[in-house]
Parts: sequence; C-alpha cells; structure tokens
Amino acid sequence: MSISSTASKVASNTWATLRKPFRRNGQRTRLHPASLFGQAGQVAGAFFGPIWAKVWGWVKKYLGPVFAPISPLGWMVLLTVIALWIVGGIFGWLETQAVALLGSLLLLIAIGFILGRSSYGIVLDLARTRVAVGDQAVGSVAVSNTSNRALLPASLELPVGGNTAVFHLPRMKPQEVHEDLFTIPTVRRAVIVVGPVRSVRADPLRLLRRQVLWTEPTDLYVHPRTTALIGSAAGFLKDLEGLPTTELSSADVSFHALRDYIPGDDRRHIHWKTTARTGKLMVRQFEETRRAHIAIALSINTAEYENEEAFELAISAAASIGRQAIREQRELSVHDQRGPLHCATGRTLMDDMTRIQGSSRLKDSVELAREMADAVPNASVVFFVVGSLVTPRQLRAAAASVPPGVRTFAIRCAPGAKAARNNIADLTVMTLGELSELPLILRKAAA
Repeated sequence: MSISSTASKVASNTWATLRKPFRRNGQRTRLHPASLFGQAGQVAGAFFGPIWAKVWGWVKKYLGPVFAPISPLGWMVLLTVIALWIVGGIFGWLETQAVALLGSLLLLIAIGFILGRSSYGIVLDLARTRVAVGDQAVGSVAVSNTSNRALLPASLELPVGGNTAVFHLPRMKPQEVHEDLFTIPTVRRAVIVVGPVRSVRADPLRLLRRQVLWTEPTDLYVHPRTTALIGSAAGFLKDLEGLPTTELSSADVSFHALRDYIPGDDRRHIHWKTTARTGKLMVRQFEETRRAHIAIALSINTAEYENEEAFELAISAAASIGRQAIREQRELSVHDQRGPLHCATGRTLMDDMTRIQGSSRLKDSVELAREMADAVPNASVVFFVVGSLVTPRQLRAAAASVPPGVRTFAIRCAPGAKAARNNIADLTVMTLGELSELPLILRKAAA
C-alpha cells in the first residue's frame, strides 16, 4: 500500500471518528469543523500568548528606542527604499537601485542630525497655576547650557492642552541662559496640562525626529468666573446665622421665656429680679439655634440647559455663592449628580468646580434634590442651581424633598433673560440672565 493511500485512510478514519455523535448536556450532537478550529485557536493562544508577550516586551524594550525617532514620513521613505533595493536586485534595474541609493543616503544624513547628547538645564515656571476665565496665564521657559561646549541651535516644544508651542533656541555658549515668555489663553473653564518641555532634534526633511523630556507636566486650573456678593447680598448670607428651631433648651444663646424653677436646673440661669418680684424661683428658658449651613445643589445635567453658556453660568453662580459662604466661615455643602464637592477651602471648591463635566445622561434635578436632602439633613438654607429647561413642576417636586422650616431658593440660569423673582409655594425662584446680576437677585430675595 502506498504512503498516500495510507495517509488518506488515516485522515478519513479520524474525520469519521470526529463526526460520530456524542452527548453534551444530555443531548446528542456532532462536532462541527468550525468548533475544531476555534478550540485549536484557543489552545494555540494559551500556548503562544505568553511567549509572544515576552517577545513583544523585549522588542519594545530594546528596539523601541531605535525606531522611535522615525517619523511617519521616515517610515514611508525607509519602506520605499527597501522595496526599491529588492525590486532592483531581482530585475537588475539600475534606475531603481539608483533611487534606492539616494534614499539610503538621505536616511544616513538624517541620522547625523539627531546624534549627539544635549546638556540643558530647563525650568518651566508658571506665574500662577490657578486663574479665572479671562485672566492672563503667564509662564516662562528658562534654558541654560550646562555643558562645557557650545550647543547648536535646536527647538523646544511645550504641549499646552491639545496644542503645542514651539520655541527656537539659538546657538548657546557654555553656561549661557536663554529665556522665553509665553501666555496661555483662558477663554473657558478647564484644567490645562502644561508640559512637559521637550527638546527636539530633526533633519531638514523631518525623516527622523528625536525628542528628550526635561520637565514634568504642570496642571493649570482655569476657574469659572465668579462675582463678589457685597452689600446686602452678602448680608443675606449673614442673616442666616442663628436661625431658631422649635426645640427648647435650658442653655443656649437665644433667650425665649421665663419658667418656674425645676430641681436640677442650672442655678446660673436663675433670673433673680423676677424671683424677687414674684417670690418664687424663675429660670431662663432658651431656644436652640442652629448655625447657618448652606447647601447648594448644582445640576450638571446638560439636558436641563439651553446651551453651554447657560451651563457655565450655573457653575459660576454656584461657585460665587459657595465662595462667599466660605469667606464668611459658614458651613457649606455642594452637591451635583456625581456626588459632593470638596468645600474645605475656597481653593478646593474652585478646583472641583473646574473639573466638573456635564452630561445629558445624568439624573435630573428632582433626584439630585432628594439625594442632597438625605446627605445634608441639617441644612438651614438650600440653593437649587438649575437650567431654564427645568419646569415649575420639577422645581416644586425638588422643593418638596427639603425638610420643613428650611429656606429654599432656586436659581434658573438663562443667559440674556431679565432678572426676575417668583414664588412657588415656599420656594423662591430667581431667574439669572448674567452673572453680574447675582447680587441683585439675592438682594431681592433678602427683601
């Protein structure tokens, strides 16, 4: 019997065995060829996966730095040169080999431009790492030649957010210092990553590009715009201090009435003049007071706002009220749909306000009000800062989640709208068209 017939017989017997019915989960089934290939792929992946990971790790570690300077144009030229050398060698085309030789010379010349070591001392300095929208963010890059030889002209790149600033360095003598100033536009609220500063060496055709990082990245916080609450607007927050409760106490700062002495009362609270006049011991009774605790519920559901300008106006309004409360050392809690914001200091509050990112898939203002009421049960005044697309019914439902006796206000942000004040039951609704009008509508609410 021939070898070919034997192999054919073995293959047919194997396939027949695989096609025999077998039981899976109590049911008769057959093994499909596709499942065979799938299982073989899984076995091969489990076996070769770790090996491939090790090989790829070795390639990245040792060959990565070698190929990293090659630009996309450089890769195109390199692959073209290799292809031309192969085609020219196979067919003996001298023209093709001449073009390949020219490309090889270009690559060799490009290598000469990126070789060498640069000795720079680079300091990136931002005058302020926290500015408000519209303020100037100024910084400087100071470069010094720390070597004992002159350095050829080079370029420095400074990533600023999604853009890159380029600084051209002249020929620098040993220990020479070169400084460049720059400004960063702050047209909108954001956290801008500035840096790291990197030096770049490249050939004139940009086939190869070698860069070295010299500094660490720095975060620049562009805080939302705020307005100062002065005069009666600031006094509106001060009036919240010491709001009385319905609980009576034998010791507090808010006098309520006199009552008969009961054994066990503190004798320091005996009112001796009344005792002398009535002939029986009388003691002072006090009302428990609570320190003003301001809670701000800021909706970051973008579906409740007309546009991005209205959304930014809401953030600025909430930041202005929160900043004033912190300045007056009031207790403050600020919540949005993603949870509480840090309010320990004005800086931490503004940093968190800067990081806020809205979404149309978040909970609505009603759910936010309920969550905040559960998280801050001891609030004495509550601000709902929402968009103009929130309906009066939703505002009424949000106010219903606040415990009785708590002063509740809603600020509807609608850029361009006229400042107005309305009431929905016990809820005071204020319409805000411009940030500069915030002190005005708070004065109206205090009146």
